[in-house]
Amino acid sequence: QAQLAESGGGQVQSGGFLSLSCTTSRVSLDGYAIVWSRQVPGKAREGISCIDTRDESMYYSESVKGRFTISRDNAKNTVYLEMNNLKPDDTAVYSCATDMICAWSVIAGQGHVLPSGQIGPWGQGTQVTVAS
Repeated sequence: QAQLAESGGGQVQSGGFLSLSCTTSRVSLDGYAIVWSRQVPGKAREGISCIDTRDESMYYSESVKGRFTISRDNAKNTVYLEMNNLKPDDTAVYSCATDMICAWSVIAGQGHVLPSGQIGPWGQGTQVTVAS
């Protein structure tokens, strides 16, 4: 699986909006699940959203549900992550990757996006900083 490239990060105020893009010129994203994750230095990577290109099903972790929207543009071979009502806790490096499935589970009553064991390499990521 090819490594993807992310863009669109930046610094915004709390309550602000950013739209991230995830793309590659090496392979078609058709037939894959595309996973967005984020990571803060010193902490574990957190899967936050996934879209399955085969049936357009979408999944969100509890931490971003209702604020973030995943979508794709097949013609541009790009997956987007629109982030509304950003909070300081959303500050992280955001990355995307291809996966074979969208693995989503409920743990302790909350939904979690869990990359499968067949996930491809994470992109280098784009920094999102939310100031309070």
